[in-house]
This record gives sequence, structure tokens and C-alpha cells, in this order.
Amino acid sequence: MIKDLKAREILDSRGNPTVEVSLSTDKGEFVSSVPSGASTGMHEAKELRDNDDRYMGKGVLRAVQNINEKIKPLIVGKEVDPSIIDKIMIEADGTKDKSGLGANSILGVSMSVFRAAANEKNMPLFDFLSSFSRLEKNIPVPCFNIVNGGAHSGGGVSFQEFMIVPSEESFKENLRSAVEFTHELEESIAESYGRESTNIGDEGGFVPKAESEKEILKLLEKEGKKKSIIIDVAATEFFDEGKYSLGKERKDRKEMIAFYKEIVSDFSIIGIEDPLEENDFSGWKELREEIGELMIIGDDLLATNVERMELARKFDSCNAMILKINQIGSVSEAIEAAKKAKEFGWSIIVSHRSGETNDDFIADFAVGVGANYIKSGAPKRGERIAKYNRLLKIEEDTLKINQ
Repeated sequence: MIKDLKAREILDSRGNPTVEVSLSTDKGEFVSSVPSGASTGMHEAKELRDNDDRYMGKGVLRAVQNINEKIKPLIVGKEVDPSIIDKIMIEADGTKDKSGLGANSILGVSMSVFRAAANEKNMPLFDFLSSFSRLEKNIPVPCFNIVNGGAHSGGGVSFQEFMIVPSEESFKENLRSAVEFTHELEESIAESYGRESTNIGDEGGFVPKAESEKEILKLLEKEGKKKSIIIDVAATEFFDEGKYSLGKERKDRKEMIAFYKEIVSDFSIIGIEDPLEENDFSGWKELREEIGELMIIGDDLLATNVERMELARKFDSCNAMILKINQIGSVSEAIEAAKKAKEFGWSIIVSHRSGETNDDFIADFAVGVGANYIKSGAPKRGERIAKYNRLLKIEEDTLKINQ
């Protein structure tokens, strides 16, 4: 039974306020904290910010107050049943985008309830999530955002993320491979662009003073050993008046598709995330028809929203999805999105946000819903490493059980 609920304002990895939730039951206290994105799609659930003089308007005291004064009376005394608690909060919010109570309010409580429910069943969180979702567990392949661009960097390229995907036999070996690659790449960047270009962006990746996306791809290929590449274009971020501002060029949809065909043929790219504007379902379909069996990954296009996913399926716009629990605003709804992706035969990439905390919930979540991949930034910065370290332990514990 839920005995108490308390929220507070803490700071995320960008130094911005976010919500932390402590939920108490007869068996203990369960703490969760909520991430926040810099590059956010228009269809995401809405986090609640104060918009006042504190923290340049980014405070979350209204969200904290909603938890302490509005959500707490609704759930204290209730049994620890995640599906029921999430439903109570969603109904109390009363909006499609969670702008009533705030997605950051609802999600923090939802995460803590799932943690408490796992504890009630004496199960690791990933095991409980698998049991709850009725999806088969899987240790995901990590995608490391090794070079940051776009909204995550302030550098000279438009594309937001350049990820390497190792192909070793275990998560542990994939992590080792990525760390070694990171150190090698740091030296190459220093030689090519100067030591100042080895500074890191929001997600722990380097921000070299490159002048084009191709320049970065060549750098990754030069260093690559048994590693594929996924790029997160985040095309909506540089789309305006029907054109995409790529460096000094302005490209229309057909020119962007032609550019993707060119780089896919020249580099070891296995996936492109958000290649076109977030509402251009027919353009995404055209890209898929032109580019073959590559992963075309919906993030802003889908916003972890089942209705958007069904629309994308109708258009055949993508064959993979980014799954972010704060995009939809509750864990149970994120699980429904994972189920829908499995039904469609899509690959699932569970993702962090650029404004993160040390909370490692998404590591267990990725395993519990059987995600194919996880991305949590480069193997640098503590809030990124927290997720990878948790996955190391999950893999080790799983291997012990299976031996």
C-alpha cells in the first residue's frame, strides 16, 4: 500500500530544474527523477515549467506542487498497482498532452510506482517490467552518441547525433569497444581540429569544428572497427518554409533524400533517425522506398504515441522507433507503445534525453520490454554512464541465472 508521496525540485545534467519523486510503501522508499529534452517534438507530452523569474522560467515548482497537493491525495492508501495508478493520474490530468498536471509530474510518480511494484513482487525492475508488459526480455545493443551536433552542441553541423554501434558478443564487450573507440577518436579529433574540439556536448559526445556531416562520417569510418553508424538528423530542428538548412545549403525533400542515398552508399550507416520533418509522413514513405532496408527511425514523427505510430504504419513511414518514456509521460503508456512496435515488426531503440539525471530506470525498461537497442549518450558523463553501468549488472545477473 502507498503510504506517502513527496516531490522536490532538483537539477538535471544541464543544470536545469527537474522533478524528483519519493514514494513510500510498507516496504521502503522508491525514488525517481525525470529527464528533459532539448530537441523536443511538437507532439510530445507537455512538461510543466513555472515560466517565472526563477531559473530563467525553467523551474518546476508547479509540477512539484501538483504531485504534493493533487496527485498525493488520489493515490495514498491505494495498492501498488502501476496500471491503476497511471490511469488515476491520466484521468485526473484530463488532457491529451498531459498539460494539466504536467508530464513531468505524472512520469516521476509512475516510475516510482513501478519500482515499488517490483519490490512488492521481490523482482528486479527489469523482470517486473517484462512480466507486466508480457514482452520477452532482451539485453539491448548500445548506440553511443560519439559526436554531438545540432541542438546538443553549438558546433558547425546540423545533424544532431552521430552514433557508433559496436557488434561484439556481449553488452560488456560492446561498452569496452566503445570506450576504446572514444579515446582513439579523441586523439584523431585533436590532431585534425585542435584540442579544443575534444570538448563534449550535452550527451557526452565530441563537438569538433567540422564544416559538414560528411566530414564527421569520414572521421568515424577512419577509426571504425566492427562498428556501424546511426545518425539522428532531427530534421525538424532545421526545417523552415519547406526547406532544410544543411550547412550553407537549402535543400528540399527530394534533395535531402538524394543526400541520404549518397551517404548511405558511402558510409556504414545502418539507421537514420528523424530524416525529414515530423509531420511529413508521405515524405518518409518516399525515403523508405528510395533507400531500401535501412532502419528509418521515428522519434519526433512518433513521440512514443500509439496514435502517431498507427498513422506512420498506415503510410509505411518507418520501420523502427525511438521510445522515450517522458515523450508520452507514463510508464504504462510507454509499454503500450513498445507492444505496438512489436506488433508492427519495428525495431525499438529506448532513449535517454539530453537533460538527464543519474536515474537508471531506462536501462531496466529497455531490457524489460525487449528493446533491440538503447541510446544513452557517449561513454562519458556520469548521468550517461549510470545507464550503461546498470546494464552491465543486469547482464551479469542474467548470465548467472542462466548458467
